Amino acid sequence: MIKHIVMWKFKDDVAEADKLEMKRRLESLKGVVPSLLQIEIGMDIVGTDQSKDIVLTTLFHSLSDLQAYADDPAHLQVGAFIKPLVCERAVVDYEI
Repeated sequence: MIKHIVMWKFKDDVAEADKLEMKRRLESLKGVVPSLLQIEIGMDIVGTDQSKDIVLTTLFHSLSDLQAYADDPAHLQVGAFIKPLVCERAVVDYEI
């Protein structure tokens, strides 16, 4: 199994509605991308200098399933929405 975690920092001028829409669009990938087994999105509630603003945690059977997710048109469409909202992105992929 592969756990895929992505954390983002929003640009300063991003509206709260766009932040919530990002969360909603990420959640909408469940049941749409066949290789995606689980998805969870969380918004930071502490807000320290070290915090990111939003985190995505997903689960896949294999690295090839993760790649299929990365290449899926629905995922690419959500990514296009996200890109102008964020200024930082960090990713960790690991086997469990």
